[in-house]
Amino acid sequence: MTTTAITNIASLVTNDPSLGDTSPLGLILDAAVVIEGDRVVWTGESSKAPATDNAVDADGRAVIPGFVDSHSHLLFAGDRTQEFNARMSGRRYTAGGIRTTVAATRAATDDELSANVVRYLTEALRQGTTTFETKSGYGLTVEDEARALRIAARHTDEVTYLGAHVVSPDYADDPAGYVDLVTGPMLDACAPYARWVDVFCEKGAFDGDQARTILTAGMAKGLHPRVHANQLSYGPGVQLAVELDAASADHCTHLTDADVDALAQGNTVATLLPGAEFSTRADWPDARRILDAGATVALSTDCNPGSSFTSSMPFCVALAVRDMGMTPDEALWSSTAGGAAALRRTDIGRIAPGARADLVLLDAPSHVHLAYRPGVPLVQAVWQRGERTL
Repeated sequence: MTTTAITNIASLVTNDPSLGDTSPLGLILDAAVVIEGDRVVWTGESSKAPATDNAVDADGRAVIPGFVDSHSHLLFAGDRTQEFNARMSGRRYTAGGIRTTVAATRAATDDELSANVVRYLTEALRQGTTTFETKSGYGLTVEDEARALRIAARHTDEVTYLGAHVVSPDYADDPAGYVDLVTGPMLDACAPYARWVDVFCEKGAFDGDQARTILTAGMAKGLHPRVHANQLSYGPGVQLAVELDAASADHCTHLTDADVDALAQGNTVATLLPGAEFSTRADWPDARRILDAGATVALSTDCNPGSSFTSSMPFCVALAVRDMGMTPDEALWSSTAGGAAALRRTDIGRIAPGARADLVLLDAPSHVHLAYRPGVPLVQAVWQRGERTL
């Protein structure tokens, strides 16, 4: 296989303390990295780089792992511009807005939905995202949820069944009947295409008992749980996620001390989604509180047409540093290695021998510029599975 060395890297973030300094980022200064096929095979000081078939001069720029976006909703049609405009004019965000997208998604063709996914994936890749998770949840019928996941599975291994996004408008007067559908025929149709099962455990969506029923049914089918938890209010979502050993509890905006303790003592990652707070003018999650308790934190975009219509992980990094109490180092780790942890992956989110060769070359000497220069397109080049894509 062809080998490529990226040399003259001012600052290489490996996310492996054993490879560089002793910090979580495992920084190596004046560094190089060698790629063979789709894997990283060597990292170290640039002067010690082995001979390779090809070489790329980073010219004193920084290299970081590709971003891991562990929470997105890309299977949809239409947008909600009018809703956003109204919200920015004073209307409060509620869970019910999801239903607005359902009609447009049901009416869209498979080709239209697939084209939307490709569009947003391409947009994200230009901004350094090399791994993403995405969900169903805008069809809310057996056929529409299954086709959403079938389309998603063409583009990523990280596919999540979210039939329990909200109660379908078709079952507005029979939420128990909808839970039966989600845990029965819909689950049967969707499970072959998904790795994960998710539920929006929130007022206006599903309560704790309903969420438990949905998640345990998915687990019985071999799907692993994740939970939309504690976004709009205090509730049982976080503790349910930890109890069921969910890979992540996502949002985590309203947390009690018991919630924070549970996250710190369990294996569930707290995935924070600052784009949602930005787009809804809601309270920011207190990342500092969660980190100081010893819990693992991930950052993700929550890209969706209603509450967080951004595909930019650098934007979320800047928000986390500015408004959620994270340091630039913590925000970068959480958007790469933290996202990998939220997907229970060890082959991504780091630049180390054996890891998948997902790298981002920044037009800056340090990763700190992601927060220092918000809104500036700093991604100079991207390698995904060892192939330069940008």
